[in-house]
Amino acid sequence: MQAEIGRLAAQVEELEARERAEAGDLVSGSGSEGSMTVTAGADTSVTWKGAPEVEAAGGWSFKPRGRIQIDSGVVDAPASIASDGFGFTTELRRAYLGVDGTIPGNFGYRIEADFADGVDLTDVYLTYDASEHLTLTLGHQKPFWGLEEMTSDLFTTMLERAAFNSAFGFERRVGISGTYAKEAVQVQFGIFTDDIDSLDDSNNSYSIDGRVVFNPKLGDGQLHIGGSAHLRDLNDAASTVRYRARPFSHTTDVRLIDTGEFSASGERNFGLELAYLHGPFHAVVEGHQMTARRPGLPDPTFRGGYAEVGMLLTPGDRPGYRNGAFDRIRPVNPVTAGGIGAIQVNARYDTLDLSDEGIAGGRQQTLGFSAVWVPTDYLRFLVNYGHLWIDDAAVLAGTDSGYEVDAVAVRAQVDF
Repeated sequence: MQAEIGRLAAQVEELEARERAEAGDLVSGSGSEGSMTVTAGADTSVTWKGAPEVEAAGGWSFKPRGRIQIDSGVVDAPASIASDGFGFTTELRRAYLGVDGTIPGNFGYRIEADFADGVDLTDVYLTYDASEHLTLTLGHQKPFWGLEEMTSDLFTTMLERAAFNSAFGFERRVGISGTYAKEAVQVQFGIFTDDIDSLDDSNNSYSIDGRVVFNPKLGDGQLHIGGSAHLRDLNDAASTVRYRARPFSHTTDVRLIDTGEFSASGERNFGLELAYLHGPFHAVVEGHQMTARRPGLPDPTFRGGYAEVGMLLTPGDRPGYRNGAFDRIRPVNPVTAGGIGAIQVNARYDTLDLSDEGIAGGRQQTLGFSAVWVPTDYLRFLVNYGHLWIDDAAVLAGTDSGYEVDAVAVRAQVDF
């Protein structure tokens, strides 16, 4: 009798184990941060990468994604500037929510929107892996701008990118593109129209954009050499352009340098990138020049660039780099393991000149410093300070077109 009861108990335990496995209750993983797999059946698994990523047989996958960035800052400008856009401000800088994944047949997808101020679509595209080294993309995407613009705002060393990125209108646009990557070479090329919010029957501009990156290992370090070219036809006789930049902070809408609107038929932009990463250290130099084409009038050329150095102070931590752009810092000793996370300090000089051929937009120079604390892979805190020199300003300080400004800002950020 006791032997029979033992056999029945063993059968019941086996059936219960099978039911738990089929329901996805058996969990296995290394226990490291952001790495856990849930077996949800013979053909489905769930991996934790900041959020659950579901993979199914045949090539299906699905992962929610998002980010929240809350900024506070103050811009201290001369009191004689006739503007109420300065002082202390707090804003929800970004609030992204979306999904991405794969589809059988070597296809992939991403759809994402920013809910910080209304609903603005960001990445909305389909991808196709044509071969091991070639990926095609169709939809709303970045047209291969320079190194800093192609680096996600999740991983930039400053709260705001260098001034030329916003001044020259670096943004996502609708188009078709291809990326070829093999060993230390990456070639990107695409044809684009306008950003998704500006598409209408009256706007039929188009551009041809390309970027080449050479990123070999150099000793124990990582070298990055890149260049990009962007040719845009506005395709409308009544088209105008405008180039302007904020003073090292998005918390104000005031632009102290500004060309104002002027007529143009197209744009030509060229950029160069150079970076080196070695252990906890990184150095970057990047520059762009934008020429506005004006038939029958001189073509003004505006130039911007920055030079930066940075260092991770926590032992063992390294800046991230992947696919021709900076990537996530992953602390060796996160706070979840009893450590302090990663701490990085950075310094940069940023310049933007918007005056040429009769267009007097002014010049802005910034000496900026930042400290970054990364407690865990998906959590980050930043503090910025910038001292700016403004010349030939579009916004006068009384009657003075040259003056100095200070900007301080902090950010709390989480993503998944």
